[in-house]
Amino acid sequence: MVHHANRIRPNPSGIKVGGHQASSASVVSILTSLFFDFMQRGDRIAVKPHASPALHAIHYLLGNLDRQYLTKLRDYHGLQAYPSRTKDPDPIDFSTGSVGLGAVAPNFAALAERFVEGRFGVGKRQRRRFLAIVGDAELDEGSIWEAVAEPALARLDNVIWVIDVNRQSLDRVIPGIRVLQWEAMFKANGWKVLEAKYGARLQAAFQEPGGHELRRRIDDLPNEEYQVLLRSSAATVRKSLHLDRLAPRRDAVVKALISDLGGHDLRLLHDVLHQADAADGPSVIFAYTVKGWGLPIAGDPLNHSALLSEREVDELRSELGIPVADQWDPFPVDSPAGRICAERGRVLAIQNPQTSRMSQPSSLSHVPSDLGTRPASKVSTQHAFGQILTSLSRISPETARRVVTVSPDVATSTNLGGWINKVGVWDQKNEHDLFSAVGPRLIQWERSPQGQHIELGISETNLLMMLGQLGLADSFAGKRLIPIGTIYDPFIARALDAFIYGVYSGSRFILVGTPSGISLAPEGGAHQSVITPSIGLALPAVTYWEPCFALELEWILLHAIRSLWSDHGGTTYLRLTTAPVDQALLPIEDRESLRRQVLSGAYRLADRRTEPGSEAGHNQVDIWASGIAVPIALRASAELREDGVYASVINCTSPDIVYRRWQADVRAARSPDPAPIQPPVVTVIDGHPSALAWVGSMLGSPAWPLGVTGFGESGTPDELYKAADIDEEAISLACFAALGVT
Repeated sequence: MVHHANRIRPNPSGIKVGGHQASSASVVSILTSLFFDFMQRGDRIAVKPHASPALHAIHYLLGNLDRQYLTKLRDYHGLQAYPSRTKDPDPIDFSTGSVGLGAVAPNFAALAERFVEGRFGVGKRQRRRFLAIVGDAELDEGSIWEAVAEPALARLDNVIWVIDVNRQSLDRVIPGIRVLQWEAMFKANGWKVLEAKYGARLQAAFQEPGGHELRRRIDDLPNEEYQVLLRSSAATVRKSLHLDRLAPRRDAVVKALISDLGGHDLRLLHDVLHQADAADGPSVIFAYTVKGWGLPIAGDPLNHSALLSEREVDELRSELGIPVADQWDPFPVDSPAGRICAERGRVLAIQNPQTSRMSQPSSLSHVPSDLGTRPASKVSTQHAFGQILTSLSRISPETARRVVTVSPDVATSTNLGGWINKVGVWDQKNEHDLFSAVGPRLIQWERSPQGQHIELGISETNLLMMLGQLGLADSFAGKRLIPIGTIYDPFIARALDAFIYGVYSGSRFILVGTPSGISLAPEGGAHQSVITPSIGLALPAVTYWEPCFALELEWILLHAIRSLWSDHGGTTYLRLTTAPVDQALLPIEDRESLRRQVLSGAYRLADRRTEPGSEAGHNQVDIWASGIAVPIALRASAELREDGVYASVINCTSPDIVYRRWQADVRAARSPDPAPIQPPVVTVIDGHPSALAWVGSMLGSPAWPLGVTGFGESGTPDELYKAADIDEEAISLACFAALGVT
């Protein structure tokens, strides 16, 4: 497959296609053991990204992939470069790619399934294992160890990792002997650690006279020296390992002996996988392999992106006894291998996760569009968020029973306390809150399998990975959930890789970034977000909202839930603030009409166009504002009116929706309807000004974008708004400038 993509298929661009022949060969025995021996129906597996071709080949043999795709590796609408849950035609359980996230996804999927079992009382059906094949170089990624150390994952007895220890990364042989350090780290976090280190021939050699010394010598070899021996002559191997102390062996046997590792021994893999399966917690198997096993590039330190030549492929085909005309064929149906493939295909009965997901029944009838609440006179969107969730559990219990909230140790500071008291904390077993004996508590931390809040350690990456798998629970656990996660808004950047991973994998959830902006004034610049609006605007499959008023947030949150419950919905990102807002600034004359305007993404909150003195556009300007900038804009508008400037205020509840609508027109090459000349525009947001700077271009008007372009510091909100030029005075000056008034 890789050879055809690079050497045979026309390539007009001349850009190398790639495909990782050596990395695929490294794990081919492990994949064979898993798919053709160990795995059961319902098991879910993540396969390291560079083994994508081998994984597709197995799905072809199992009858899960049409033959036409074998020649379309890394081709448009063909097989993706790395396993993709949403873009590959065969059934991929977990997308895998960079920064180790695909490796840890099965852990969080296993936890999501446990949540569904406990919360909905479905009980354990057939035991499902969650498996991951992980490259040893991936263990350099911090996301791996954040997941390994996560306390919520500690009791998952159906999680098994297989580490492909081929001692090589992209550019080099991994220095030293790092496996001992890695094993110690897994053990320290409660994992059962197993090894598939040496194959049957090496193990037999260890039993010969002098074999003990041979094993000690190989055990002590640094990675670099071992890799050199793989590429050395039989004479060099004999001398280095003192093989003259053992029974004499032919050169070919000596060369085969040094590469006889446990990751290529099917009997050993069978035994060690079943040992891992019997553990009472998560297990990890260190399976030693040769990168490029069976290929002429085996063990070469630069084989990661190497491609076999035409001659080398011909020799390999001849060695394996495969006629050129038959190289794309599966095994004959009446052969032993063909019968095994057919039987394993029936046993595993692997379904495409996207197909199984879409077959889940869904109903929007129980999700309300309005809770009918009346907000307090002055409240922040962060505080209102907690109140809305509590109201939802009272007014629409059928909707609320599907909600699961997740937080990285910031539940109370993101206003989930009332919700937690109502629904309880989830755990795999009942755990009483010992502090309740001391006296009344604001938050009752009672844990049970029926709880609806999952509290993780303070790792934002783990939060987004958990949300991502909860948002896919209908595809593997049979229940569609409403996952809502809270995170300090500035730390979305810390979890951005995991955020992208979740939405790329097709997950749907609600992420609440709060508190946000320099409005979190006393906390200082380290906790004040600047670029997150731009992230929300740019991320595909995510809708970003920044409401100002509590009622707006209620309607948006319910709309987001309905979107999750829809087969064609997506992920929602809410950017909220701790700064209280006077709710009387939102006039409610026609509640339903206002709700539709809010959900449209932008509406006129203060319309100065028809006021006396503003006729024919005289001294008119539009102020577009989002979130906490809205009341500041309203105050500026009132002050400007006193000076004869008529500044209407457009409350942009979702820059994302408005921008997307404009881009749809741009892509369709549609001309805007003829309209009167638009007034100049001033935009303002408690974030980077680029998040709204495009509004002028959309309207065909000159624009003056205001926002935060530097790191914040401690102070009062008014002091920081003034320092960032997003206060009333700065808005007024921008309006004057827009009108050409100095």
